[in-house]
Amino acid sequence: MHVVTLDSDTDFDGWRRAARALAMNDVRAADVSWRVKGAAADLFDDQSETRLPDVPKGAFSVPASFMELAESAILHRDPNRFALLYRLLWRLRTNHDLMDIATDPDVAQANALARAVRRDVHKMHAFVRFREVGREREARYVAWFEPEHHIVERAAPFFARRFADMPWSILTPELCAHWDGSRVSFTPGVSKAEAPTEDRLEEVWLRYYASIFNPARLKVKAMEKEMPKKYWQNLPEAKLIQPLIAAASRRTTEMIADEGTDPHKPQKRVEETAMTRKPKAPAAAETSREMAVTDLQTLREEAAACRACPLWKDATQTVFGEGPEHAPLMLVGEQPGDKEDLAGHPFVGPAGQMLDRALAEAGIDRSKVYVTNAVKHFKFVPRGKIRLHQKPATPEIKACRPWYERELATVRPALVVAMGATAAQAVFGKITQVTKNRGHIVDLPEGPQAMITVHPSYLLRLPDADAKAREYALFVKDLKIAAAALKRADAA
Repeated sequence: MHVVTLDSDTDFDGWRRAARALAMNDVRAADVSWRVKGAAADLFDDQSETRLPDVPKGAFSVPASFMELAESAILHRDPNRFALLYRLLWRLRTNHDLMDIATDPDVAQANALARAVRRDVHKMHAFVRFREVGREREARYVAWFEPEHHIVERAAPFFARRFADMPWSILTPELCAHWDGSRVSFTPGVSKAEAPTEDRLEEVWLRYYASIFNPARLKVKAMEKEMPKKYWQNLPEAKLIQPLIAAASRRTTEMIADEGTDPHKPQKRVEETAMTRKPKAPAAAETSREMAVTDLQTLREEAAACRACPLWKDATQTVFGEGPEHAPLMLVGEQPGDKEDLAGHPFVGPAGQMLDRALAEAGIDRSKVYVTNAVKHFKFVPRGKIRLHQKPATPEIKACRPWYERELATVRPALVVAMGATAAQAVFGKITQVTKNRGHIVDLPEGPQAMITVHPSYLLRLPDADAKAREYALFVKDLKIAAAALKRADAA
């Protein structure tokens, strides 16, 4: 009997070296016992570790799908996983197509282990909640999580990419992961008593969670399947779940009792002036395709699960548009920035502050404007502690354009202002030069009018103070043109 001791529960390289040496020396799976260093020995197994045989010359290959499967399955807590994988490896020597037989007991069991590991990684990505420890420059973000399997090392790079600009630690009973802005490190596990409890941002998160809870779309069984109760203890919003579920029936009844509205008819907007804008008739293209008009909250919920392009993988969340349901003016930017990605709201960073100031100088009430972006996920490259903005590519703009089209059909503004080249490409459906076309009002096939101007972030990037002041004045001038166009629409 050959006894192999691996360095850790996740020692895939050690298992692979040992498995290769054993298989090349024709050692049967039944003649190998696998252990992990430091683990308690089996009651009936008193054998000491044996020296691995030398690897003879030559080689044999296995499908890449097996190696990919083994790298995941080995992270499972099943103590027999090492033996199972070696048994598969042994059988693959004579049956190279074994992995294609889904009904084979060994193949089915290995696939089940890998699925459980992937599911556990997904749960960790979804249910880790950081809490702030310390303040300002001394702040660090700490989370507690209890994984089912040995997945901390597998899951940690995701958090390093997503939260590249903040120092964090994820504490677990077995292994802890830490990010200092440049690299991920690991330390032994700790008890839950060492995890933080509450932080000053938790109240804000709880208010937001309660505000986006839609009782009419509640499916308790589906929610519990996706978010099992065992994870609730680590989620700050968990304390709200039962009260919100209990009140769902009453709130749904109240929503049904409210007077319905026809989304195809213009609704009176109390936030506008007494002389309300007369909406344009739908264009022929819009009528023919029966554009899906719905409420913005439903669109926002649907967009939260968007996977149309790869940007969702590294972004913190979908940043959807915000503003009045039937705003006369829609502003379209490029994509959310770092601040927007973390906050979940558009134009809350430095560019948003400059936009607010310019709108005020142009005589446009910011509260009556619907703001959104051509691309709804933050595209960036991590550089140490910061995340550098990257311009969205055409495939990403095209993938996200259906969300803009549905926002447009729902809000039905009189005027759309595209800020920057990316926004112009989304609004006009093709690459459009900003400097050549800015400030001109044109009709869109969808019904409203449109105009192009620069993005406020462009102004922030200008190094020269005189150039920044000059370009800012031109930006305000463009917004005044937009304000004049809205007044004409109201008077029509």
